[in-house]
Amino acid sequence: MLDNLQLLFVWAPIINVQVILEGIFVGAVFALSAYGLALVWGVMNIKNLAQGDFVIMGGYMALSLSQANVPLPLILIIVVASMFVYGWVIYIGIIRRILDQDMFVSLLATFGLSLLMQQVMNLIYGPEVQIIDLHMPNFDFFDNMVNVPSSKILSLCLAAIIAFSVVLFMKKSRTGQAIRATAQDPRAARVLGINTDRIYAITFAFNSALCGAAGVLVAIIWVIQPFYGITYSVRSFAIVTAAGLGNLPGVIGAAFGIGLVEKYTGVIIGTAYEVAAPVTMLVLVLIWRQMSMRSNRQVLR
Repeated sequence: MLDNLQLLFVWAPIINVQVILEGIFVGAVFALSAYGLALVWGVMNIKNLAQGDFVIMGGYMALSLSQANVPLPLILIIVVASMFVYGWVIYIGIIRRILDQDMFVSLLATFGLSLLMQQVMNLIYGPEVQIIDLHMPNFDFFDNMVNVPSSKILSLCLAAIIAFSVVLFMKKSRTGQAIRATAQDPRAARVLGINTDRIYAITFAFNSALCGAAGVLVAIIWVIQPFYGITYSVRSFAIVTAAGLGNLPGVIGAAFGIGLVEKYTGVIIGTAYEVAAPVTMLVLVLIWRQMSMRSNRQVLR
């Protein structure tokens, strides 16, 4: 570990550029799935443990379309639309039935959905890791010490376009305004004539579509495997816990932060500990918030 620290900050500090870029690339993907989770959590009070499996499912759909020689823009459109429909079906079949139940029921239901999705994907695609190879060039800088694949640049641009579209949808469209109103006060929204059941269905389907878009980007820049979904679920929970519900700028900032922490953890300690980084950050955030709540109570007393 000490050798790796010396490599980063003494012998070859230019490697930090590579690590920071990698953190930015992966953070953009984390932000999409985390914001979808924040919407479902904030609007419906559902903790979706299958969030990461939605991402992996979107990745496998993109892989199948890529093998059929479908161009990337059309892949993204098809996957987003298909995952929107899938999310709506899951809402009608499962989520609608547990809306009024306590937190543990939603956790058990979505955990069961996660296991089901993992096994189905494993049966269809097998347990091997796979990736979409776009055959795009790589760019090397600083005497080949910094490598930037153009596929990752493309994924970052696509993530930025999707995030900007989400902001416009939530702020400008009547459906987005209805989602925000339902999140603030469902009872008042119903009094004002908003069909909250339909808004819940749209919210969950919209979350599924965002996960599908994230899955396409994951399949481009990383690898997908049927049982990798849990890692994205953990990252999404860590990001939402740190940023808060319905806070897109906060989600983006927390996603980039966790991406950077993961990559630095992988370089300094080892790649086997990368996934442990967001879990550690989640625990630290929860401890800090609990201590803040206690101190506030003491001040009020």
